[in-house]
Amino acid sequence: MSQLKRTPLYEVYKDQAKMVNFSGWELPVQFSGIIAEHEAVRTRAGLFDVSHMGEVEISGPDALDLIQRLTTNDASKLVPGKAQYSIMCYPNGGTVDDLLIYRGTDSFLLVLNAANVEKDVEWIEKHASGEVRVRNLSNQMAQLALQGPLAERVLGKLTDADLSSIGFFRFRDDVKLAGTVAMVSRTGYTGEDGFEIYLNPEDAPKVWREILEAGKEEGVLPCGLGARDTLRFEACLPLYGRELSPNITPIEAGLGFAVKPEKGDFIGRDVLAEQKAEGPPRKLVGLEMIDRGIPRTHYPVYAGEEKIGEVTTGTQSPTLKKSVGLALIRAEYAEPGNEVEVEIRGRRLRAAVVKTPFYRRPKK
Repeated sequence: MSQLKRTPLYEVYKDQAKMVNFSGWELPVQFSGIIAEHEAVRTRAGLFDVSHMGEVEISGPDALDLIQRLTTNDASKLVPGKAQYSIMCYPNGGTVDDLLIYRGTDSFLLVLNAANVEKDVEWIEKHASGEVRVRNLSNQMAQLALQGPLAERVLGKLTDADLSSIGFFRFRDDVKLAGTVAMVSRTGYTGEDGFEIYLNPEDAPKVWREILEAGKEEGVLPCGLGARDTLRFEACLPLYGRELSPNITPIEAGLGFAVKPEKGDFIGRDVLAEQKAEGPPRKLVGLEMIDRGIPRTHYPVYAGEEKIGEVTTGTQSPTLKKSVGLALIRAEYAEPGNEVEVEIRGRRLRAAVVKTPFYRRPKK
């Protein structure tokens, strides 16, 4: 693992966690255990190191025009202090990456998936024109995510800022937190309430320790990639390389809410507009196993003797205690209630198409 990249927090937790290679980064897959960490986020709060994510700043008079040309959502709706989920696509509608866009006073910050930073920056720069500046800030920022129903209570112990004033998909870039100034957004990737904290890399270890200390009474746990995956999966939040890829469009992945053909031209618009209007050839669906077995990534899905798609993500859901999966299948088989078969270790086992998400956060 000596050639792998490491976040500013590596030295803090390297002896406390099981480490793995994730997209060229040496990252914790678990600390106390995936199930314990998953349950902590669902019932209390959990703290994640997500400093491997990429951050790119786009500024200049033509910054908005570039973002509108590159992304599927309508970034003109953003005002300073607001964030947006969006997607970059190829001309054929396949996905370059999904991302968050934060609008600052005079610039935009794009948050990218770690595995895609280099190709994303190349894609952005390739399409940049006019008065626009593209800066890759990935090595100059650390990112923590505090997720769970008690996240606001815990983080509130470390700041005088009114965190309740930061609404969903809103942010502030002036939050004084544990002796430093951070950008704090109310976004996340777990299906729970919570915050993502962007800060200087040198401040990250101190803030990490102080959040865990502040959350001791509430039972806050450090969490790894394993729980992050099961949490996002239950909430049916897509993972690039699984539910999204150069061969999967955002419409097929059920992300039509983030595709706005009416805003004007953007890369991939024609294909996506047609799929949105007429329906895509494939659809991402939820599967619940009827027979005993766990659907895993790439397991084939059948209707009779015909292969109709494959599983993108599947597991034994820690919250639901059921074997469930997401699968990309031909659209004509995607109606909830339909019965299909998943091939698991050479055996075809019955599963039902079910509505998603598998988990929805309880309303307060």
